Amino acid sequence: MTLANFWAAALALSLLLYVLLDGFDLGVGILFGFARDEQERRLMQATIAPTWDGNETWLVLAGATLFAAFPDVYALLLSAFYLPLCLMLGALILRGVAFEFRHGAGPFMRRVWDLGFAGGSFVATFVQGATIGALVHGLPVGADGRYAGAGTLDWLTPFAILCGVGLCFGYTLLGASWLVLKAQGEFRDRCYRLLPGLLVGVLAFLACAFWYALGMKLQVMQRWVDRPWLVVFPTIGLLAGAVMLAGMRRRRDGWPFAAALVTFIAAFATLAASFLPYMVPFSITIAQAAAPESSLRFFFWGAGAFVLPLTLLYTVVTYAVFKGKVDPSAEYH
Repeated sequence: MTLANFWAAALALSLLLYVLLDGFDLGVGILFGFARDEQERRLMQATIAPTWDGNETWLVLAGATLFAAFPDVYALLLSAFYLPLCLMLGALILRGVAFEFRHGAGPFMRRVWDLGFAGGSFVATFVQGATIGALVHGLPVGADGRYAGAGTLDWLTPFAILCGVGLCFGYTLLGASWLVLKAQGEFRDRCYRLLPGLLVGVLAFLACAFWYALGMKLQVMQRWVDRPWLVVFPTIGLLAGAVMLAGMRRRRDGWPFAAALVTFIAAFATLAASFLPYMVPFSITIAQAAAPESSLRFFFWGAGAFVLPLTLLYTVVTYAVFKGKVDPSAEYH
């Protein structure tokens, strides 16, 4: 394996772990806006409080990897998505501030912070989904490898909006299944009742996205002709959906969350396998985007050999320490 391929794999791993881990706490944040009372809101906070800061570490690591190992792609994506990235970062900052400040606030400001936490979670999720949709739809890239769009909203296509809404359903499904895993009693039962509708929403989005891409003859669909084995990943996702339904029926609390994770992994693998060997579909390959070999080697002995394994170890230990159900009387502060 070349160093360029190593860093492409490291970037993919960082993005996947970010989507899986921060995805469920963003989903909990969206559901936070629909909580019935203060007790439910405090319980929802308590389920994500030990891990949510660490989850976002993977986004930072992905950004650092892209900047150091694939600087041309970093520059192109920043040029194309400057506005949505600012919106996403602002939303993530808002939800972090709201998470901390609501505890000591009065009744009015607590409602404001609650709206900020739920709204920030929704905006960050929608922007992430829309960005993915814009990449799948295709970015205008010039012969010099630079972004060739005419305006700041060129990325906002109907397909991008569809993907933004779809990811909101997906993250909310992850969040509801996480709450089933961590909560007890009536609140757990209410989260179970949310799962079927959210699963239908995710499946409906996937069907709409597929037919839209087919109807618009997006270039990514040609990969399904060239690589028919790609059908394996959606099949795995459908099997995971069946496992989730079985978990709902049998009240096996761990099954829905595990099935949701597998569904997201299958969707991520579908996109990755469809795009390879491109970093920006279908314009810039991994080899074309990679930094000089000396830079990749220097970066490897710092981040690759130390930071990446240490972050992975920290994540595993954190989830091992804080496994199990949350006490219904638990509070974050």
